[in-house]
Amino acid sequence: MTKRQVNSITILSIVVVILALMLSSRLWFRLDLSKNKAYTISAISRRLHEEIPDEVRITYYISGKLASIHPLPGEIEDLLREYAAYSRGRIRIVLRDPVKANLVEEIEQMGILPQQIQTVDQGETSIATVYTGIVIEYLDQAEILPVVFSLETLEYDLTSRIRSLVSGVERQTGIIVGDSYRQWNQDYGYLGQALLQAGYRTRLLAPGEEIPENLPSLVVLGGSEDFDDWALYRIDRYIQGGGRVFFAAEAVFVDSQGGSLEARSMNDKGLLSMLASYGAEVTNRLVLDTAALTLQYQSRQANGVTQYRIIRYPHWIGVLPQNGNPKNPVTARFSGVDLFWPSPITVNAPAGIGSEELFATTPEAWLMTDSFVTNPDMAFLFENEAEATRGREVLAVSLSGVFPSYFRGRDKPQREGSEEELPALPPQGLSSRIIVVGDTDFLTAMLQFTRGERNLEFFIQALDWLSSDDEIIGIRNREALSLRLDRIADPQRRKAVMSFAQILNIVLVPAGLLALAFFLAWRRKKRALSSGITGA
Repeated sequence: MTKRQVNSITILSIVVVILALMLSSRLWFRLDLSKNKAYTISAISRRLHEEIPDEVRITYYISGKLASIHPLPGEIEDLLREYAAYSRGRIRIVLRDPVKANLVEEIEQMGILPQQIQTVDQGETSIATVYTGIVIEYLDQAEILPVVFSLETLEYDLTSRIRSLVSGVERQTGIIVGDSYRQWNQDYGYLGQALLQAGYRTRLLAPGEEIPENLPSLVVLGGSEDFDDWALYRIDRYIQGGGRVFFAAEAVFVDSQGGSLEARSMNDKGLLSMLASYGAEVTNRLVLDTAALTLQYQSRQANGVTQYRIIRYPHWIGVLPQNGNPKNPVTARFSGVDLFWPSPITVNAPAGIGSEELFATTPEAWLMTDSFVTNPDMAFLFENEAEATRGREVLAVSLSGVFPSYFRGRDKPQREGSEEELPALPPQGLSSRIIVVGDTDFLTAMLQFTRGERNLEFFIQALDWLSSDDEIIGIRNREALSLRLDRIADPQRRKAVMSFAQILNIVLVPAGLLALAFFLAWRRKKRALSSGITGA
């Protein structure tokens, strides 16, 4: 090869490298072999450029201190750059260190929250204040993600907020706390935080207050003993106008706040009857299951000594992922929920109403139908009706279609002492969606006892489905499934599996390795002897 040819090849190689580098800024490729493509943005996120007429700017405020000691900021940056790569210039990514840029006061006013982390430098432990938040800007509007330290819901948070900003349609839901003994800020604090994190603005409505017709969805929490016909008429009229509603309703009251855990049938004033007319009858029963959660409680002995006990409490059901409906968008990637003293649901949908079970108990569940015993000190009475009532029970359903009005053909309700008149029902109902779960406690602060974050995950997916945002649900469905070690519910089967695992790991595997070692040593010795004989 001549010197001229070598020079030509060198120059061409440099040109190819330069062109490849230039082209790499416009092309994006990632080989993702994980289940559900967890490390690649979904199709709806890749197509966002089709919905964005003007530039969207995403600013990731990340402290250099945090980025230098933790790998997650780098993974978040990769995800953001993937958005930009697919956006065809419609999404611009900016990374800023708020400390170096002297923007700490400004970003805190915007809503990005400081976080404290423990660091170790040359054997010395110290506390550092860091920031990791995202601001999404479109025209003169902005959405804030105050703290971003997880990839689990980041794509959902980004895509849902970008679409909301671009379309100008606010993600909003109405909330009616139906039980008079509960308060939104006190009893549903975790739920409020989950809605805020998911980008929903909540509008609290009092029972009987007018429900705006343009409200995208409504959440009704309890109310069996407190809703009068006036309040029920408002909800029914909202559904007749095409409104979508999530009902958390139960038929048995358990005094969890007083500590007595006394249970009784609820005195339904109409809510449960109205739900039954829609096709979901929340029956006056308690469901118990072998897929039970643990309960820690105090038990006072005869000698006056207080003893702390932990038991499997079958009234608290840990609904298993395999008992969700994989064909429904809400539960397509179901990770389970924790329920507290739930009531079963009987589905009897009217003509023209489509119904789907969302999740159910195991086949080993049973019912309490008469005497509701919930005190853990009386656990010997829990299975009195088990043999007669054992079987699978439905705990949550979705219903779709034009629902029959609970009040059509009846006089409009009136409130004593009020001259206000309720508006008439629409002449013809519109297609709607509702979800009914036979438990109210599962969205209260009760979930802190079981760390039931999966309850909130299920609820947000249900709310997205009610809002007809099926593509957004698809993003959440790509997330990792629950890693809880509760897939085997039957105690005897679980014990057998644990025993097998112990024998396998402690006895069989070491014995197998020893046997293999002896076999290899014997075979090597045999070959050596054979080689020696042959050589002789």
